[in-house]
Amino acid sequence: MLRLEPRFLTNRSERQALHMDDKLILRAESYLELELLEEGHAAELFELIDANREYLKKWLPWLDNNRYQQNTIDFITYSRKQFKESVSLTLAIMYRGKIAGVIGFHKVDWLNHSTSIGYWLGEDYQGKGIITKSCEALMEYGFGSLGFNRIEIRCAPGNSRSRAVPERLGLVEEGTLREAEWLYDHYVDHVIYSMLRKDWNPGGEYKNPPASG
Repeated sequence: MLRLEPRFLTNRSERQALHMDDKLILRAESYLELELLEEGHAAELFELIDANREYLKKWLPWLDNNRYQQNTIDFITYSRKQFKESVSLTLAIMYRGKIAGVIGFHKVDWLNHSTSIGYWLGEDYQGKGIITKSCEALMEYGFGSLGFNRIEIRCAPGNSRSRAVPERLGLVEEGTLREAEWLYDHYVDHVIYSMLRKDWNPGGEYKNPPASG
């Protein structure tokens, strides 16, 4: 279940995971934390979405459904409900105290101990290694604390920035799902990457290391 007893996870990077009641914080670096979304994030998160609307719309299908701050509040309320029911997990990416994007586990398959990771980042925060380090922290939490056996990341073939993340972390490219997602006026394929718990090497060297934050 996602709602675990409070505990700490520590690895060579001194990364910590703290889960208390409805508060979850994963610390990827001293300047980078992942926080469970809450209503207090709504104004800042909507501002980020609105400022990056055209940039994000190239690869994300939900921008037209998030035109007002109330839409963001509704999304956060729904996300927290899903968290409490152990269905999924949605976190704000906090970079030096500001929301830089969102990351999380999509619907969890508890029977098969597997899930997938989704993420997005504001344009001004690109090129700092934020998503790579955030994914590493989330995968460590999934394998080390939640007992997952398999974690996927799916990306559109043309989304080179997104694909660079699983490739950098050593996930295996398994194949392509044809026309897997409807994106406003056309279908896009999804390239599937996966990591198994037995192959996970937390704190290992990156392939093509990301920039420092």
